[in-house]
Amino acid sequence: MKLLRVGQKGSEKPAIMDKDGKIRDISSHIKDLNPDFLNFDTFANLQNADLSNLPELSSNERIGSCITNPRKFIAIGLNYSDHAAEVGADIPKEPIVFMKATSCIAGPNDDVEIVSGSNKLDWEVELGIIIGKEAKHISENQSQDHILGYCLVNDVSEREWQLEKMGQWVKGKSHDTYGPVGPHLVTKDEISDVNNLKMSLDVNGKRMQTGNTSTMIFNVDVIVSYLSKYMTLLPGDIITTGTPPGVGMGMKPQQFLKAGDMMKLSVENLGEQNSKVVAL
Repeated sequence: MKLLRVGQKGSEKPAIMDKDGKIRDISSHIKDLNPDFLNFDTFANLQNADLSNLPELSSNERIGSCITNPRKFIAIGLNYSDHAAEVGADIPKEPIVFMKATSCIAGPNDDVEIVSGSNKLDWEVELGIIIGKEAKHISENQSQDHILGYCLVNDVSEREWQLEKMGQWVKGKSHDTYGPVGPHLVTKDEISDVNNLKMSLDVNGKRMQTGNTSTMIFNVDVIVSYLSKYMTLLPGDIITTGTPPGVGMGMKPQQFLKAGDMMKLSVENLGEQNSKVVAL
């Protein structure tokens, strides 16, 4: 299934894309795509529903984040061998874990804000994992039992705030709009091989990132198992898993976003994002 949320910010309706590409309102079956409903039982009921009788929504409406109000937005850093090389970092021996504030979550095509004093705003196309069942101290071969599906994430990062200010990476990762998520939550049965998905990101029509999830240092199952040793993962939690090479910080000379720039992101089978950078 491909699920999404459609409508103006704060008034989105949960929806599903049917086999003909039509967007159907599923609010008669599920109140929203939030932690209260993001579980395997709810989705099993949706799979058995007759979608053809559900109201059709306009494809011209705004698409919101495919998840709302998750309890946690967890991120993995330097998880692509080729990205670690471009920024001159050693290959991590264990996953590097940080958090993004849930208040940074935005729709896939919403504007990304750049504020006065932000000098190093950067882009990162990433694969996101959506948890569908509580996970605590699980093994790698149990991870798939706890993954509901996947989504596209742009881990927008202000590098000066992230790396040159005191403290943890979270400061450079959490401003409003720094977490475009979606357009779709794609259930895992729709993905034949999550460890072999093509990824790309363009800025103003120029290709910046080209990658594949096959170059992840720690794959999806490793990440979910690893995190479950340190925190209980809950339904609706988002885990964004790192980015391939081509970020602005890794370029020579470095290149960062400015007001008016357009970003286009894609992950195979997970859809596309189109965001504009706007001055706040």
